[in-house]
Amino acid sequence: MPDSRFIVLTGATRGLGRVWADGFIAAGHTVAGSGRSREHVEALRKQHGSPHDWQVVDVADAASVDHWAKEVLAKHGPPDLLINNAAVINPNAPLWKVPASEFDHVIDVNIKGVANVIRAFVPAMVARKRGVIVNLSSGWGRSTAPDVAPYCTSKWAIEGMTQSLSQELPQGMAAVALSPGIIDTEMLRSTMGADAGAYESPRQWAEKAVPYVLGLGASDNGRAATVE
Repeated sequence: MPDSRFIVLTGATRGLGRVWADGFIAAGHTVAGSGRSREHVEALRKQHGSPHDWQVVDVADAASVDHWAKEVLAKHGPPDLLINNAAVINPNAPLWKVPASEFDHVIDVNIKGVANVIRAFVPAMVARKRGVIVNLSSGWGRSTAPDVAPYCTSKWAIEGMTQSLSQELPQGMAAVALSPGIIDTEMLRSTMGADAGAYESPRQWAEKAVPYVLGLGASDNGRAATVE
C-alpha cells in the first residue's frame, strides 16, 4: 500500500463515517465519501475541499451508486481502501410488529447497498489486484438481541457476503467484515437510549479505528475483525 492512500467511504456524513473521514484526512489520506443528506455533504465540502470528494448518494439506489463510482474512478482511480459504512437500524420492535416498509429499508441499505457499492468499485480494484474492502458488520452480526431483528439479519448477511467475497478476490486483495465495537452513536441511542452514554464517543473510537483499518492488508483476507 502507498503511504498516502485513496479511500472511498460510504455514510461519511454522520456518526462513525464522519469521524473516520476526519481521521483519514488528518493522517494525510484522500477521501471520496458519500451521504444521503445534501446539507451534511455540503458541510464536508466546506471543511475538507479538494482533493477530497463528497457526493450525495443513496447506496440503496444502484443507479446512483454507479453514477458516483464512474465519476470517482475517472477522477481518482481505484481506491486503496473501500469502506462500506452506510447503514440504518429499525426502531425497536418485535419482528412481527416491524412494518414491511421498515424491514425493506434496512435490507435495502445494509445489504443491497453494500452489494451495489462492491459491484460499482471492486472490478477496478480487481483489475489492479490491490486493495482492501471493509464491510461494516456489528456485534449483532455475530450475536443477536430482541427488538432489532431486521438489523441483526442485515449484519449477519454482511458476515456471509464478506466471507464469500474474500474467496473470490485475487491474491493481494482482502475483504474484511469489521465490527466497530460499541460506540455512543445516534444509532446506539435509538436502541439503548441514554444508557448509550456509558460507551466511548465516536471521536474517542476513531483514535483507535483509523490506524486499525489502515493497518489491514492482504493477509487479513476473510477475517471477521473487531476494533477493540
